[in-house]
Amino acid sequence: MKLILISISICYSFLAISQEENMSKYDSLINLALKQYELKEYKASAELYSKAFKSIGWKSYPRDKYNAACTWSLANQPDSAFYYLTKIVTKLKYNDLNAITSDKDFISIHDDKRWKLIIKEVKKNKAEVEKEYDHKLINQLEIIQKNDQQYRAEELKISEKYGRESRQFDSIWKIIQFHDSINICAVEKILTKHGWLSPKIIGYKGVNTIFLVIQHADLKVQEKYLPILREAAKNKELNYSTLALLEDRIANRNGLLQIYGTQIGYNKEKDVYYLMPVEDPDNLDKRRNEVNLGPIAEYLALWKIEWNLEEYKQNLPYYISITKKYE
Repeated sequence: MKLILISISICYSFLAISQEENMSKYDSLINLALKQYELKEYKASAELYSKAFKSIGWKSYPRDKYNAACTWSLANQPDSAFYYLTKIVTKLKYNDLNAITSDKDFISIHDDKRWKLIIKEVKKNKAEVEKEYDHKLINQLEIIQKNDQQYRAEELKISEKYGRESRQFDSIWKIIQFHDSINICAVEKILTKHGWLSPKIIGYKGVNTIFLVIQHADLKVQEKYLPILREAAKNKELNYSTLALLEDRIANRNGLLQIYGTQIGYNKEKDVYYLMPVEDPDNLDKRRNEVNLGPIAEYLALWKIEWNLEEYKQNLPYYISITKKYE
């Protein structure tokens, strides 16, 4: 599993580190650490994590502590790996048993007696978190989440194989819309009956499922639940980076400029993806950092879009002209 995909439940309430503590240097070192990991230069990657933590007084985001443990394990430095694992398990109450036990980065330390102690503590944390879970609701949300995601995964494959203007793409999109309509009915029924559900009741995966269904609903539904999701983020029950996705989508659907640059458009004429119109591009990365989103250049690279700030500003009127309001 790639480090960049690792997530820790506690990250939904991300560690707030002030700008005064040189977050720019921290982010730069973390990005270098990830690149060294991809190159399989594990010791170099691990040392860069240490430099990043030191640059802000040995503070860090929980996900970076986890990733540091991964790289030290791969660098065959078990003491350092367990140092960080112990921190996230004992102090941050890491509880994703499935993720940590299936993470191949830790294979080299499985035979170490300390590994069993770590797993024992993770199980303890998991049991503590889940003691108040409503498993009936969780099971229902897992089915909803599956129906939301599995056909979108097919959509990506079909888009790559046949194109977005193909008959096959139209067909899968109709299936997606059908399941979206069923999902939103189910989620609205849940919210009407129970109100907003804390992760203490349905877990962060359940919370994320509710968000996904709202994110994929029509504008009226999104605007209806936006205040509730804002309050959830304020109460640390939803990640601000997740909320940013909805904020941007609603803005674009209303013909406004997005704030955080999370929404990607498709230019039919040129058959390319583009960053939908965003306000104040010069300070985009600053706003993204405030809600724990990575640099825009890295995000756009996932869509094979090369970020050029000055070029984007010059082309912004064109992007506005080709971006129409959603139906």
